[in-house]
Amino acid sequence: MKPSVCPANPNFASGPCTKRPGWSPTVLNEALVGRSHRSVAAKQRIQQVLELSRDLLLLPDDYRVAVTPASDTGAFEMAMWSMLGPRGVDLLVWESFGAGWAKDIVNQLLLHDIRVFKADYGSLPDLEQADFARDVVFTWNGTTSGVCIPDGKWIAPDRQGLTFCDATSAAFAMPLPWDRLDVVTYSWQKVLGGEGQHGILILSPRAAERLETYTPTWPLPKIFRMTRGRELIEEFFSGETINTPSMLCVEDILDALRWAVSIGGHEALISRSRANLAAIADWLVDCSWASFLVENPAIRSSTSVCLKIVDPWFVTLIPEEKRSVVKSMCGLLEIEGAAYDINGHRDAPPGLRLWAGATVESADLEALFPWLDWAFDDIKARHT
Repeated sequence: MKPSVCPANPNFASGPCTKRPGWSPTVLNEALVGRSHRSVAAKQRIQQVLELSRDLLLLPDDYRVAVTPASDTGAFEMAMWSMLGPRGVDLLVWESFGAGWAKDIVNQLLLHDIRVFKADYGSLPDLEQADFARDVVFTWNGTTSGVCIPDGKWIAPDRQGLTFCDATSAAFAMPLPWDRLDVVTYSWQKVLGGEGQHGILILSPRAAERLETYTPTWPLPKIFRMTRGRELIEEFFSGETINTPSMLCVEDILDALRWAVSIGGHEALISRSRANLAAIADWLVDCSWASFLVENPAIRSSTSVCLKIVDPWFVTLIPEEKRSVVKSMCGLLEIEGAAYDINGHRDAPPGLRLWAGATVESADLEALFPWLDWAFDDIKARHT
């Protein structure tokens, strides 16, 4: 039977992600709209974002944090174009974003001493293959695959190269071993449910040293430049930005950060995401048609939870038919107001993807599960 109660918040997209519980546009009333981002007041607001982010992430005191243009993509491209080149590069790839970084390094930066270690969706490559005499580039959480790195034990503490970690759907939801990470990026629109187009770049002292001692052989666009001469532009890490940020977005992320502090900070954010993953796991115990794409619980993401459809009827379909079925199912759920934007990524195997980060309420997921069962049964009945 069709369920009678929809989730109070049906937003389960994996980016931009749902706003924090209780959010409303009134949180933007004090935004410094119409003010220069170079004004004292605006820089203070941006500095607040950096300080609260530092505190919530439990960053070491000597790590630098900056706001970048163009979301996580801009932050990670800025780091790659500015710092890669003096050493060989090992690339760990198991989903579309990691594959995108690899493609840029090979085809755009034209680096030659490159090794790529790949795994299929749902798995990790052998992390032990990484050579830390080289630079190592990887995502912490594969947003399009639902696979996350379990810990940082595989990263050499005495490494010679730098580690470049795209942590956009992991930061604030998973513990990150800062002593083993040199370059870390993320965007506001993921775990904190902030607005798009702004990224965060975090640098270890070793990464800052790389910037001051290495000059790429290729031209750097203005929005990538973090040094003046051979010295780091320290203002970039203390409230100034390379280009004009949206003060509405700054106000919005300040609200999200303050909310995170109010519920208990770092540990509370991680606990909320883990509770959401546990709710999905409990539902799947008795679900006959769906399962986790990631079979190994140790590497299963608690934010971008990817599901495969295992019903025997669905398994016999060709890929185009499978994608059509999933699209129809998601469309039906959207019409009913039960779930928005839960189709899996276009590069991933046909299936569903549920965002389960800290801004999602477990009660909303629990209200969604009967709708998922109903929608699959309905679409299946139409095709059989």
